Amino acid sequence: MERKKILIATKTYPSISAKYRETVCTAGILLTNDEVPVEWIRIYPIPFRYIDFDKRFPRWSIVSAEIERNDKDYRSESYRINHSSIDIIKKIDTENNWQIRKNLVLPLQFDSVQEIQNQGKSLGILKPQSLKYYCKKTTRDWTDKQKAVQDQLDLFEASSPLENSLEKIPYQFGYQFTDGDGKNRRYSISDWEISELYRRCRNNSKASSTEGKEQEALLKVREKLEGFIIDKDLYFIVGNLKGHNKVFMIIGLFYPPIVRSEQLDLF
Repeated sequence: MERKKILIATKTYPSISAKYRETVCTAGILLTNDEVPVEWIRIYPIPFRYIDFDKRFPRWSIVSAEIERNDKDYRSESYRINHSSIDIIKKIDTENNWQIRKNLVLPLQFDSVQEIQNQGKSLGILKPQSLKYYCKKTTRDWTDKQKAVQDQLDLFEASSPLENSLEKIPYQFGYQFTDGDGKNRRYSISDWEISELYRRCRNNSKASSTEGKEQEALLKVREKLEGFIIDKDLYFIVGNLKGHNKVFMIIGLFYPPIVRSEQLDLF
């Protein structure tokens, strides 16, 4: 493994894994030692909630870690990471309308999903057009196989369990949009922040019933995601599925404020 600098751009909501119990897919940007952006990379798998607390990197942090290409994944951006080697260097703030974040991310922008594929890639950021939010119900419970995985505790987990088991989110959030080649697309969002927004709003709701709490949370999520369309310079970080290389989803949202140039009245 080789030690590299990485900008952490997004983390997906955890999924259940027979091998790792839980895994998180992290998309980031490989940086030079001088913190110049090189390329998008995917760090997977990461049992994020099970690694040491001081190694749990926040989004928009720059970390130093030992990584290597994942030779079991055909996607060229996929890397393994040595969890114990993670050092969190700093977090990139939002000063000056997210300028530093934009300097690191937007030089690696693609025009469309097709351009990502044409370059033999499976991960990238793009600017969507003609946006429309959607939400649909999904299954409320994990499958029997997934439940069985959750029930399998090794000695470490038995002596130091997580405070909360992984919750199944019974709704799928997403956007319909067109990208730079004019194709209509409909992608779900797997960004951990959006799932946590739903959970937090539901748990903080003062409604008297479970249905009422969920409906209040759904409204808050809709307001947030539709607000991004109106008030933010919204970009999608998209990635494909390992087993379905032509199926993409939104794995992260990049939403700096819209910068409007002021028109000076000369008269």
